[in-house]
Amino acid sequence: MPQLSLDIPHLLGQDEAARRLKEKFAAAHAEYRDRVSDFKEQWCDHTFSYAFKVLGMAVSGTIAVEEKRVRMATDLPLAAMFFKGAIEDRIRQEVGALLGAANTNDTGQHGTDRS
Repeated sequence: MPQLSLDIPHLLGQDEAARRLKEKFAAAHAEYRDRVSDFKEQWCDHTFSYAFKVLGMAVSGTIAVEEKRVRMATDLPLAAMFFKGAIEDRIRQEVGALLGAANTNDTGQHGTDRS
């Protein structure tokens, strides 16, 4: 399954970034409940694992909240790869706004495809 991998820098610290992401996922789950099925989530320390189906297609992944960055790895259905750029842009926009993403010239993986 193709993968979307993102690193998003932040200056909030690990605990505050995790708190904000937990709230955002709870709100998104409530908002999109009618379009998303089989939603599963689990937090273990500062790592969030999730899986759900949208339009019958399975999506799963992990988010690791670090002190200065959030690392996201999502397995996308093949059909979603046509929209990979738009999905990546939307995630960066939403998570960046939520975390007040740092403006750094980070050398981490940004939008790399590990398929």
